[in-house]
Amino acid sequence: MSKISPYHIKVAAEAFAAGLLAHAECDVSVQYGANQPDYDLIAVKANTTLKISVKGSQDGAWGLTQSYLRGADYHRAADTWLSKQKKNIVLMLVQFENIELGQCPRAYLATPMEIIQQLKASSKGRGDTMLHENHTWSKRAHGYGTTDKLPDEWVFSAKRLDEMFRKYST
Repeated sequence: MSKISPYHIKVAAEAFAAGLLAHAECDVSVQYGANQPDYDLIAVKANTTLKISVKGSQDGAWGLTQSYLRGADYHRAADTWLSKQKKNIVLMLVQFENIELGQCPRAYLATPMEIIQQLKASSKGRGDTMLHENHTWSKRAHGYGTTDKLPDEWVFSAKRLDEMFRKYST
């Protein structure tokens, strides 16, 4: 499958996320416009509200902390990114890698703290700026011989969504 523009990945990811949430019987509000602050969607279910930041990708990873990386200190970059996240935000990660037109992308729900823990454990604990869906490190990499994979618990499901509403709703 050919690569599409980052703009179209962002639009498709947000639209897919809104559709998933509606399918899960949430009322969904979308913030329109470029680079809206903090969150992209608001999901409401049983009178509780969840703010969701959507991150789309088509290469198997989400670049989250690279703009905060100084001196190869991946853990500090992760901590800085975390400090910029608003309270009670949940991230929906949408992955289009190897997804043909008409197929549904894979989706995950995670909190900023869960993401930071995953980023810091990456590459044999050295850390990384990229959150990998499922990545095996090559011979020349610090993490050689290991595979970084998103936790199965993060997969979008009614159970995971309900957990997010219980813990992180505003």
